[in-house]
Amino acid sequence: MTTIPATYESSRERFRASLASFSNPSTRSGRRHWPDSVLTSIPLADESDLTIDIISAPATRDKQKLLILTTGLHGIEGYVGSGILQLFIQEYLSKFDSETTGIILVHPINPYGMKDRIRTNKNSVDLNRNFVEDFEELKSINPHYESLAYLLNPARPLQSPFHEKLTFLWNVLRALPKGAQHIREAALMGQYRIHNGMYFGGFEIQEETKFMMDLFSQSISEYAKVVILDIHTGYGPRWQMTLLNPPAEKMTAKETASRFKVPLVAGVNPEEFYSIHGDMTDYVHRMLGAKYPDKDFYVGTFEFGTYGDSLWQGIHSLRTTALEHCLRWFGGSDSSRAWMKRECDELFMPSDPTWWEKAKADARAAFDGIFNAYGIIY
Repeated sequence: MTTIPATYESSRERFRASLASFSNPSTRSGRRHWPDSVLTSIPLADESDLTIDIISAPATRDKQKLLILTTGLHGIEGYVGSGILQLFIQEYLSKFDSETTGIILVHPINPYGMKDRIRTNKNSVDLNRNFVEDFEELKSINPHYESLAYLLNPARPLQSPFHEKLTFLWNVLRALPKGAQHIREAALMGQYRIHNGMYFGGFEIQEETKFMMDLFSQSISEYAKVVILDIHTGYGPRWQMTLLNPPAEKMTAKETASRFKVPLVAGVNPEEFYSIHGDMTDYVHRMLGAKYPDKDFYVGTFEFGTYGDSLWQGIHSLRTTALEHCLRWFGGSDSSRAWMKRECDELFMPSDPTWWEKAKADARAAFDGIFNAYGIIY
């Protein structure tokens, strides 16, 4: 049974044990799946008990197709991501031809954030804003961010949940004359000036980012077809996963939905999603297009919605993100800590078992559509 793990340690143990699923003899053919499959554990520089774990299973005869699945770029989102990886291993691994298809699984990109159940890494950097070539150039983006500091970055200890709910609602009303889209863009675009501000993209490339850049660069060159999928939670309608195309993807959302037979697709742009700088899938897509223009590739994100996508649910999501960030920097009452833990867990890994069953069904549908379109399962 595929479950969402309770802790980072139990998730890591389960993932490491999954190597046997790649190397054990296949019940289908009596031969080994990927005899050269390996597990690599990369410890963080100052946190040796925290590791980025990778299962690499190269094609055994003819390297035609490569699938890369990544999780935990936003640490706390790695719990649902871990469950989706297990679903993939249990239900899809036997459908792959190990002679022609390689597989790489990453769990999690941000082990510090997963362990501490936060989105950022140990330096308070949002790693999905950190895949950047010129940090100086990005310091001028998002010019309205500071003007919304009272809403996005309250610099004070948190008080009671009742007080914080009323205060946040009042601050939203103060900001609304500027427009909901203005607030959304300022909050979510990312910023490169305030190190203790929400959605901080960093002043330099982080070690986790550098590792992923190297992994992508070193693993894809030998394969003609490449599919890369990154798993996230939090955005979009609660009962329907959204497949996100990076900005550089030439297929429209409608064309992507038709090709992969998935019901909901959005492009990462202000009209369909929101603007992001330093996004990992955008970095990989642009790198593939520049270095390997002849490759057939797709890069996308599975985004499992949690709170929902109405205006009020969007405000709720922003409140949780902003106040959790404030709590980490400025502290707060015991009641606010307990409240924030509950809120964050529900934002990134809902406790409702019905939600998890629907998330798994959506993942299966997307896996089926993408894998069949690229001819990598049979």
